[in-house]
Amino acid sequence: MAFDFLKPVSKRVLAHCEMLPSQALGQHVYKHTDQEGLPVLAGATFALIGVYESRNAFEKKVHRLDLDEIRLQFYKLMQGNWDHSILDLGDIEEGDSVEDTYFVLKEISAALLEEKIIPIIIGATQDLTFPCYRAFDGIMDMINLVSVDSRFDFGVADELISSNTYMSRIITDKPNNLFNFSNLGYQTYFNAQEEIDLMDRLFFDAYRLGEIAQDISLAEPVVRNAHLVSIDARAVRAMEMGQANSFSPNGFTGREICAITRYAGMGDSISLLGIFEIENNMQSFQLVAQMIWYFLEGHNFSIIERPVESDPDFTKYLVPCESEELVFFKSALSERWWVEVPNLPVVYTKSNSPALLPCTEQDYLDACNQNIPERWFKAYRKGFN
Repeated sequence: MAFDFLKPVSKRVLAHCEMLPSQALGQHVYKHTDQEGLPVLAGATFALIGVYESRNAFEKKVHRLDLDEIRLQFYKLMQGNWDHSILDLGDIEEGDSVEDTYFVLKEISAALLEEKIIPIIIGATQDLTFPCYRAFDGIMDMINLVSVDSRFDFGVADELISSNTYMSRIITDKPNNLFNFSNLGYQTYFNAQEEIDLMDRLFFDAYRLGEIAQDISLAEPVVRNAHLVSIDARAVRAMEMGQANSFSPNGFTGREICAITRYAGMGDSISLLGIFEIENNMQSFQLVAQMIWYFLEGHNFSIIERPVESDPDFTKYLVPCESEELVFFKSALSERWWVEVPNLPVVYTKSNSPALLPCTEQDYLDACNQNIPERWFKAYRKGFN
């Protein structure tokens, strides 16, 4: 069984937890230990897993990722007013080959998904997104993937998979379960024009760093329907991550990346979170720990809503446009917006139920001015859930 490959939480971390106050997370997380073995999965909401694999790094990792220190920083944070159970299942060591590590990560993630537990994967390189994506095989027919990254991570077809090319593997590998891919925070000078054109041809969504940084709330509808959210820590600017050499001076601030992870936790479909490309310094460890904390908090305050015309908690707006009549819904409870998208594949929608695309109030206002939102147009061209 794949869980047999998990390395227990270190004695150093366990000893540290003994000295923490009763309100700290380290006192409330159920841990995989040498003495007690794996914690009981039943009833858990989250499972934290570290992965040491780094052999497919685009820029080779000189030092092994210090997962213990990330745990120490996470465990010392205070628990919020939450009602969910958190497990720490320990770490996955490098296998005999990278593919062996991928297989173990895929199998463990799939087993957790079957149990309705959300894996939180902490890894050295973002190519680990690929086995996380493959973990959904046989569990969900189609997957919405959001990557928080300064790059799209496409590569040439015959190039070996790496942390900078894993997306090419995802969109070409069979079975192809990727329905929608969205990027948050890309920086144009890191991406070839051919990659930007490919995003347009596949009707994928991409949002520049400046666009999201100007209004961080724009990230919320992007992650609302995401099943898998993969975060490249290099999307955060260098000064926020301890001036790491491989990071850019431009990127999200610590506050912005924590807001994004909180939105991800609030998502209606979130099933797996991955945080990758972390550098070994105290500032990075602290920020990653806080990102996980905000993800947990977001999930605790999430509201699962599906707008229906007969529900008094939703207001329906009809906007006649030149070629279409757009139908918008607004929730009185969360103030979130959706727009109906017609002409969708039956396999990806509920029977006799309209497909709804998360959107913003600005999308509604643009439609009122006869400017059809780009997100609606792309969804219409390829179908959306």
